[in-house]
Amino acid sequence: MKKIFEELKWLFNYMTNIIMYAIIVIFVLVGIVLVAYFVDSKRSMANREIPLYGAYVILTGSMEPIIKPGDAVVIRRVPEDEIAVGDVVTYRSTDSSYYGILITHRVVNIQEENGNKVYVMKGDHNPTVDRSSVLSSQVYGKVVMRIPKIGYLKSFLASSYGWIIAVVVPSLGIIIYDVMKLVKKIGNPDKGKVMEIEK
Repeated sequence: MKKIFEELKWLFNYMTNIIMYAIIVIFVLVGIVLVAYFVDSKRSMANREIPLYGAYVILTGSMEPIIKPGDAVVIRRVPEDEIAVGDVVTYRSTDSSYYGILITHRVVNIQEENGNKVYVMKGDHNPTVDRSSVLSSQVYGKVVMRIPKIGYLKSFLASSYGWIIAVVVPSLGIIIYDVMKLVKKIGNPDKGKVMEIEK
């Protein structure tokens, strides 16, 4: 019984260490991405241009079944000659019904009006094309990645109970684990010395 307990304890410690290292790596990666995004946004604002990358949560079902409500899309700013029929892009609408709203739809046709390239857009799930054509200056970027259901995670983390579960509970777990290790070391000081000598 003691052997089984020791093995379970070793397994618990091993899994805890893996989880802690994974959390640290995730935080570092997220930190790097956020710093890069912040630097790019600042540079883009200074140059009065759209940031190189952006991420947006999809709220409607107009692009189903490819992109569903709650999914997030990552877009990349591209030159207008890199946008082709069939690409999914995010643009700022000038339609009176949706003025100023960012919309993610598919390019179904490219035309030229008064020497300017304009895009005819349509949601995959919509029966008709969008009422207003889109100028290249309205396009924020081409969709390069879809992250399923991340919008629900964002909403969950924004809520008070979501923040508690995602941040407070793991933090308390790490603190309790460290306190238990400290209490154990204080209760058995000789074992700590032996471990230090072995190192």
